[in-house]
Amino acid sequence: MIRVVLADDHPVVRAGLAALLTSIPGLEVVGVASTGREAVREVVTTRPDVAVLDLQMPDLDGFAATRELARSAPDTAVLVLTMFEDDDSVFAAMRAGARGYLVKGAEQDEIARAIRAVAAGEAIFGPGVARRVLGFFSAPPPAAEPFPDLTTREREILNLIAAGLSNPAIADRLALASKTVANNVSAIFTKLGIADRAAAIIQARNAGLGTDQPG
Repeated sequence: MIRVVLADDHPVVRAGLAALLTSIPGLEVVGVASTGREAVREVVTTRPDVAVLDLQMPDLDGFAATRELARSAPDTAVLVLTMFEDDDSVFAAMRAGARGYLVKGAEQDEIARAIRAVAAGEAIFGPGVARRVLGFFSAPPPAAEPFPDLTTREREILNLIAAGLSNPAIADRLALASKTVANNVSAIFTKLGIADRAAAIIQARNAGLGTDQPG
């Protein structure tokens, strides 16, 4: 028998979910709560296997309640059941310690399967949420900024050097004094360990710079 505490601030939703979970073989609702703080108190008192939490609750929201339960009742798995499926909510809940995330409207079988999964130590997501999570982790990492030792201004100037602009043209393009540009060019050469403009152009173009064209 998997023991469950249910927390939702809407009385009708809370009653409906309690009736639904009670009707599922192998599940026992041992506590209900209408606020995040009540949820924490119920879990600490009853020590259920699973806490099913909404995210938007008074007194203590679902994120804070999940963090508190991770500290005070680490053996209780948290399953989020909420209306929110945006990336920020999903990842904030998982960072807080939730093991599962479902969106309200999930079918009875899906809820039961999720409760059993998190009780067994698995992580589980509803279909829409799972697609978002997989999309996040399958996206290519952002490209590293070339020449990390350079300042933003130095990288900007190097980009224009690679595009073929002279120091006076760079000064005009960036509305800088010629002396300022010359000082930055000297700093760029030092940081890159090169001696002349030609070497700077080669390194910069190999790193993908030089897309700005003169004119």
